[in-house]
Amino acid sequence: MKIRIVHAVPLLVLALLVLASWRGLGRDPTYVPSPLIGRPVPAFVLPTLHDGARTVSDADLRGRPALVNVFGTWCAGCRVEHPVLLELAHRGVHIVGLDWKDDGDAARAWLAELGDPYAWVAFDAAGRTGIDLGVYGAPETFVIDRRGVIRHKHVGPLTAADAERTILPLLAALEAEAP
Repeated sequence: MKIRIVHAVPLLVLALLVLASWRGLGRDPTYVPSPLIGRPVPAFVLPTLHDGARTVSDADLRGRPALVNVFGTWCAGCRVEHPVLLELAHRGVHIVGLDWKDDGDAARAWLAELGDPYAWVAFDAAGRTGIDLGVYGAPETFVIDRRGVIRHKHVGPLTAADAERTILPLLAALEAEAP
C-alpha cells in the first residue's frame, strides 16, 4: 500500500502542474491587474517637461476623459507605440504624458523628432509618481475618466488594434457619461 502512495504522489504533482499550465494558456500575458482601477489618480505635483517652472498635478486630469501614457526615451516599446499615440491625438483623444525616469533634454529632442501627441507632459525624473501609479515599466497607458478616476490600465506598447478594440470604445463611453 505504501509503495502505491509513493508512486502516486509524483503523478499527482505532475497532474497539478499540467492543470496550472493549461489554465495559464488562456490568459492574456499583457494583462496586469491594477488595484487602482476605480480609484482616483494618486496625488502628484510635477514640473512639465517643456517648462520646468510650470507644474501640473492630478487636478489637471479632471474635467474630461484622458489617456495618461507613461514613457521614456530609453524605452524601445515607447518608440513602437508612438505612431499609435500620434494617430489617437490626431483623432482628438486627449493624451497626457508622464516622462518617467528620463533625461529631460533627451525627451524634448525625442518628441521634436517623432512628434508630440501630448497635451502636456509631466516630468517624473525620480520616478515617484510612476511608482504611486503602480507602473512596472514603460510603456503603460491609463484611461482616466472626467473625475480623475482610473478606469483601465494597458501594459506594454499600445497597438492600433488595442486602440480600436479597447481604448476608443472606453473613451467614447466615458465621454457619453454625464459630468
